[in-house]
Amino acid sequence: MMKYLLILSLAFSSSLLSQELTGKKVFETYCWGCHHQTAVAFGPPFNEIAAKRTKQEIEAYVISPKSMYKAFGYRRTAMTQFHLNDNELDLISDYILSFKGKK
Repeated sequence: MMKYLLILSLAFSSSLLSQELTGKKVFETYCWGCHHQTAVAFGPPFNEIAAKRTKQEIEAYVISPKSMYKAFGYRRTAMTQFHLNDNELDLISDYILSFKGKK
């Protein structure tokens, strides 16, 4: 019986771990249609963003692109405003910054 409970417990915890939210999953959910990690798509690649922006700047732009684009020196913004929670925002900004210096 104890062995059965241990196996069941391990299976459940590994299932939870596989569903853990990551920056890559946030990227795949919200960003991949317009951004790529290191290649130009509709929007700039993450390695370019990471080279120019701080974590706080990235988060501010994700939260409100229409109010931030002029401050960043852009003529316009086509980025959709997403309503990410604090955890998703933290994960995506860290994920973007992980591409700093990558080609």
